[in-house]
Amino acid sequence: MSNADRTFVYTAQPSRVVFGRGSLGRLADEVKAVGAQKALVLCTPEQRKQAQVAADLLGPLSVGIYDGAQMHVPIESARKAREYSRSLGADCMVAIGGGSTIGLGKAIALESTVPIIAVPTTYAGSEMTPIYGITEDNVKKTGRDLRVLPKTVLYDPDLSATLPVRMSMVSGMNAIAHAAEGLYAKDGNPVMSLMAEEGIRALATGMRGVFAQAGDMQARSDCLYGAWLCGSVLGHVGMALHHKLCHTLGGTFNLPHAETHTIVLPHALAYNTQAAPEAMQRVARAIGASSAAAGLFDLAKDLGAPTALRDIGFKESDIEVALKVAMSNPYWNPEPIVEDAVRELLRNAWEGRRPSV
Repeated sequence: MSNADRTFVYTAQPSRVVFGRGSLGRLADEVKAVGAQKALVLCTPEQRKQAQVAADLLGPLSVGIYDGAQMHVPIESARKAREYSRSLGADCMVAIGGGSTIGLGKAIALESTVPIIAVPTTYAGSEMTPIYGITEDNVKKTGRDLRVLPKTVLYDPDLSATLPVRMSMVSGMNAIAHAAEGLYAKDGNPVMSLMAEEGIRALATGMRGVFAQAGDMQARSDCLYGAWLCGSVLGHVGMALHHKLCHTLGGTFNLPHAETHTIVLPHALAYNTQAAPEAMQRVARAIGASSAAAGLFDLAKDLGAPTALRDIGFKESDIEVALKVAMSNPYWNPEPIVEDAVRELLRNAWEGRRPSV
């Protein structure tokens, strides 16, 4: 958006953010603050230990743990969780984990209007958005509803200390994708652009620090701070081609969410480079590179993250299927969506070719 054409509408999302090391200790107070007395702690099977810590901190305010969160929120798992929550009379969800767990909390809130307190342990950013996604019959459907926006988000960098380095890198790239697309969103605004650039800068700095030393808590804090900003951007403005392709690849082929974002992002930015020059300048400046698309590809490579779809289980023969699904209901995009150009984007991402912009 150029300064000469500064016309925008900005509506802030209501949410309470508690940030800082040790802030998980305030969980019981935050549950009481939303007027709840029976909190159900949600997690994936792998994060049961962290969920148990949260349940112990809640004491009598906890009605137990549900550890059935799954990637891409399959409709069956959402229904099962809703029934379990109802049977316990839960009046609050504490979602501790990444996008899968927070997504499950949202799926429950969508039908029950029970408040969510999110405790993110990755850099997914979902906790700052009223966006939900549910996968049914291999198609991931997304929507926006303020009922699913967490009432409170507790950001405790100590909880991300055990996030494996590889997962930290792809989770951080996933967050950068939200901010990058927010910079050229149809409904973008100057406040979101400031948050987007600062979020990308904080994540790029933090990820390099975590990659160099996994236990660097300053770097972990930088990553979580960046994830908060990037998630806020995702919650306030619309997304474009990159997110459409990632939803297609995740929902239809069950590819891992963060890895898919990491691989596709440089190619989606290359696609939009001519149409959104100011956004690309901001991304490049934030990561300390001369090109947004090539710079993010190089950053992913330097951090040991995957750079080719074929390396995460996507077959060459799937390109045409993905193209058909993505083209059937395209998102708005600054550069017009042209089938041959999107096919080339997918092929480049499948091969892991460095974008030449």
